[in-house]
Amino acid sequence: MDQLSATLDRGWDLAQRGDAQGALACGRRALEIDPQSPEVHNLLGYSAALAGEAEDALEHYRQAIALDESYFEAMLNCAELLMHPLGDWDEASQMCDEALDYAETNEEIADCLLLKVDALLGKGTSEEAKKVLVRIPDGPFESPTYAFMIGRAHYELGDVDAARPFIEDAATRDPHYADAHYYLGLVREEAGDVRGAIEAFLRVRLLDQGRPAPPWAPSPDLFGGAVKRVIQNVDALLARYVREAEVYVVDLPGAELVVDGIDPRALVVLETPPAEGRPGHESAEPGSVYARLFVYQRNVERAAGSSEYLEDELRHAIEREISHVFLEPPLQGATPTTDKSQLN
Repeated sequence: MDQLSATLDRGWDLAQRGDAQGALACGRRALEIDPQSPEVHNLLGYSAALAGEAEDALEHYRQAIALDESYFEAMLNCAELLMHPLGDWDEASQMCDEALDYAETNEEIADCLLLKVDALLGKGTSEEAKKVLVRIPDGPFESPTYAFMIGRAHYELGDVDAARPFIEDAATRDPHYADAHYYLGLVREEAGDVRGAIEAFLRVRLLDQGRPAPPWAPSPDLFGGAVKRVIQNVDALLARYVREAEVYVVDLPGAELVVDGIDPRALVVLETPPAEGRPGHESAEPGSVYARLFVYQRNVERAAGSSEYLEDELRHAIEREISHVFLEPPLQGATPTTDKSQLN
């Protein structure tokens, strides 16, 4: 094995273990050996994305494709990055189309089309997404990932009945597939199987708890500082509801909260318990709001996908929660529900 191949293999091994900095170091060494290698730039792109450096990752992926216009793997990696965390749905969709020209196997065709469905859903063009979904090959596919992604696409397009067998298949074939179990909880909830949904969500929480934090994740102290900054910069019309809130930062919602209906992947939860019993409540100003804000660091990191977008994601989550709790009138006769939309 030549030096370049050995360095690339070592870099990919480190990347698969979650060692972003080690993989980046290997990529830089490989770049010194051959700066015109598309494989080197693909590794650097993947490693930079793993480290939370989305813009650097995008630059390397584009360079890899410029050096080899048929580089299928780099195209798919680039499309995923364009969607999450960059949110460039149009360019991601276009990249999927370009990759599809070079897809050969059913799996490769499915990879392109499923990513394109995700891009179209992110863009909000559901009818186009439905047309792409029916073009996906029937399989069979060896990896349960395909069953999950097809099932998830059906669910997001509103067809829960079509989604269920795919989601169940993925969750059964891989008991450690957290995303599959998360959607299993959703489809069970839609079917009125409350206990089955809770069991699935508890499994998700357990699996998420066992996953390491992303390499770019801030320390609890730094994350706590980010939470304070975000609260100070919340929309002025909403800020009064959380300015004096008691803020608690933890990794994930507790199991008891999940049993009570809280999304195991909720980013934040805002509670407004009675002020009685709170020290000093007698002297509180009339009209003041007593609230407790719970922020779940691992879930915020999953939704952000990069250190660059962490505070923006957190601010949007807090503002959504304030609006939901204080400003949206409850529907008559409706049972309170929890938003279960965050997925990695």
